[in-house]
Amino acid sequence: MVGPPSANIFAKMSAVFETIRERARAQPVNVVATLIFLLAVIHTFFTPFFAKWSKKLHAQSEGANGASGGGASEGSGERKFLAELLHFLGEPEAVFGAWVVPLLIALSVFKGWPAARDYMTKQLDFTEPVFVIVIMAIAASRPVLELAEKLMAVGARVGKGSAAAWWCSILTIGPVLGSLITEPAAMTISALLLANRFYAFKPSPSLAYGTLGLLFVNISLGGTLTHFAAPPVLMVATKWGWGLSHMLLNFGWKAFASIVLANLVYWLWFRKELGRLGKADPSADRRKHPTPLWVTAVHIFFLGWTVFFSHYPVLFIGGFLFYLAFMQATEHHQDELVLRPALMVGFFLAGLVVHGGLQAWWLAPVLEGLHEKPLFFGALGLTAINDNAAITYLASLVPDLTESLKYSVVAGAIVGGGLTVIANAPNPAGQAILAKFFSDTVSAGRLLLAAVPATIIAAAIFLFFR
Repeated sequence: MVGPPSANIFAKMSAVFETIRERARAQPVNVVATLIFLLAVIHTFFTPFFAKWSKKLHAQSEGANGASGGGASEGSGERKFLAELLHFLGEPEAVFGAWVVPLLIALSVFKGWPAARDYMTKQLDFTEPVFVIVIMAIAASRPVLELAEKLMAVGARVGKGSAAAWWCSILTIGPVLGSLITEPAAMTISALLLANRFYAFKPSPSLAYGTLGLLFVNISLGGTLTHFAAPPVLMVATKWGWGLSHMLLNFGWKAFASIVLANLVYWLWFRKELGRLGKADPSADRRKHPTPLWVTAVHIFFLGWTVFFSHYPVLFIGGFLFYLAFMQATEHHQDELVLRPALMVGFFLAGLVVHGGLQAWWLAPVLEGLHEKPLFFGALGLTAINDNAAITYLASLVPDLTESLKYSVVAGAIVGGGLTVIANAPNPAGQAILAKFFSDTVSAGRLLLAAVPATIIAAAIFLFFR
């Protein structure tokens, strides 16, 4: 005789917690690794505090140097060092990489240095962080940006080129491009265009955060029209036999509907301020000499090469070296190559790979123990504190998942991909590009609140039309 559903769920969750307890007892290092990961997550919410503290110490150091006639005063060197350290701790992209150090120490204490070394060098795959560095560098080039700008200008012309029209066009077309050129590339292009066409008009903090949260959610959704562009889909597509038609019919149209509806809701909420932002083009003076078509075509070739061989580092890194040589040969048609944002994002993702690889001991039992709707919301919530690709990857390891459960975990992972900077691999790229438009640094709490309405809209659509 079957008991009430609530009793069955309670019994199943009790079994899940018992499994986790047994694993923790058998391998205490698991608990330590998860506690360090939790501290890193908490650290992301305190990055604005470290950034403000760093700025204050920098000001004190400069004031002390000025009082001593320009020379280094006593203690100013120590203050400057501490200020630089705090600045590093205030960089959201540096958080998870920084916490790898105590993690390696803990692994060495519990397992010995050879085990810690082998975990880093033999058990982990850093292909995705390296791929994101390369794709960000190419996508941020002048020829690619000009082409994307022309495409989005078509939509902006409906609103006569106003900042609000560019806002709508970038946040609608940009994320959908992610289904063709990958989400990291779409994030890079969309963030750079928003910087020039929207954030340059200095929107209020509420609108600035609202736009960033909406961008993160839309990018997470926009790459799901195909089976090869969104990291959480890539993790399961081959194993579960999901092709282009499956993604379009089960995810793609819902993702596009969510993007359009969320954009409309945010536009209605901010319409008065959006209408006041103006119509001038702050970046027009940077485009006096359009890039020749053949140069743009070569850039698109390298972009396509990188996407097509995204799982083969030897090929896409080799292609990137040829790309750098081409940039040098055509430097009169190029902007300066700035690699720091891409490298910081790669550092962030590499740190996430290291920490995420040690969370399966509790994540897998949780995913196995949930039914359809609880699994959807569980994946959505877990995505906020762990990369959504890690969630779907762990789900792919669970045997005998039904099609409805597969749908639930992937839908929850992509819907929750905009809630935090760590929820989706491309988010650090967008934050790195747009952080200069926020005071000190981007607040994790305000970003979370800004992304919630768009997340609720997407969750409603994916649940109602499941």
